[in-house]
Amino acid sequence: MFPAADLPDTIPVFPLPGALLLPRARLPLHIFEPRYLAMLDDTLKTSHRLIGMVQPMETPGGTGKSLHRIGCAGRVTGFSETEDGRYMITLSGISRFRLEREVPGFSPYIKADVSWAGFEQDFGAAEKDDGFDRAGFLALLGRYFAARDLSTDWDAMREAEDELLINSLSMLCPFENEDKQALLEAPSLRTRRETLVTLIEFALRSGGSEEEVMQ
Repeated sequence: MFPAADLPDTIPVFPLPGALLLPRARLPLHIFEPRYLAMLDDTLKTSHRLIGMVQPMETPGGTGKSLHRIGCAGRVTGFSETEDGRYMITLSGISRFRLEREVPGFSPYIKADVSWAGFEQDFGAAEKDDGFDRAGFLALLGRYFAARDLSTDWDAMREAEDELLINSLSMLCPFENEDKQALLEAPSLRTRRETLVTLIEFALRSGGSEEEVMQ
């Protein structure tokens, strides 16, 4: 486990729409843009090997983009290079953070000062969801997957730990960027599961009849 005392005050930030990383989860990434290749090269030279994943958001009036204030840092735990110089990496989620300010400078990528305060639970053991109705949840999920023509290993779904199941679905389901941010900012596994259920129900209502949600 990554020691909380070793968390740096400044980390590189990767604003990638729709890419959600959560603590104790893993996110595979394909790195090919020159600025992010430089970011990865610099990150691999550090002792912490942390990259902060942040959702960009549209500014009022559509005049540009800014960054959400809460993201999640992942440690580079898997790495391979292709023959044409691209990287395939895996980030292992360590902790959420609050973006304090972007650091000025000549780096081709964003660096930011961050605060880790308020996310101490991210360093603990995997969370449990005592109110989790797994059978009802999987039934709802089955209707959502059928409506989206998605497939999965249902045996693995039934056997997975609460946190692994809920966080994996939060990361993988094709929700909008703001919805992904809401899942990231959920203060507990239970509230993340409740948010996930709401998003699935809304998607079903948007794509079909009320009976699809309620049956």
